[in-house]
Amino acid sequence: MRKVAITGPESSGKTTLAKALAAHFQTTWVPEYARLYLHKYGPEYEEADLLNIAKGQANWELTYARDARGDLLICDTDLLVLKIWSEVKFQYCHPWIERHLHTHAYDLYLLCSPDIPWEPDPLREHPEQRHELYLRYLAALVDMKADYTIIKGADAKERLRQAIWAVESENL
Repeated sequence: MRKVAITGPESSGKTTLAKALAAHFQTTWVPEYARLYLHKYGPEYEEADLLNIAKGQANWELTYARDARGDLLICDTDLLVLKIWSEVKFQYCHPWIERHLHTHAYDLYLLCSPDIPWEPDPLREHPEQRHELYLRYLAALVDMKADYTIIKGADAKERLRQAIWAVESENL
């Protein structure tokens, strides 16, 4: 199973891109487990909740992979999001997240630039820090020696075109 993770700061177009990319390749996309979790338990959370969210996301990937058509799974977030979220919010990342981040690798990461307008959402927290967070994602991907492509621009069709090109050119 080839896996593509769509990563990046809040309100950078990850979900929109995940849905469109999965539709283009006629495959399954894994939603962001954090949304379900926070809707169920409320927007107030503690550090331990992020570990539960990370485990839920990893389990969803396994579950959705069974239904993926073809050999491609699109993931609308990844454990890197949980790592950075935890470090920013709690100045700590649980070892389980760290360990699984490095053993639960993706074939390709699509890093969404926050160069689109902020969309308010009760679950989002850092509208003024998007660029700073983006730089943290970029540095982490470089440190991980991950295969990644930056997705940028204000036009959703252009972003999708960039993502399709990245997936196809990587021969995943």
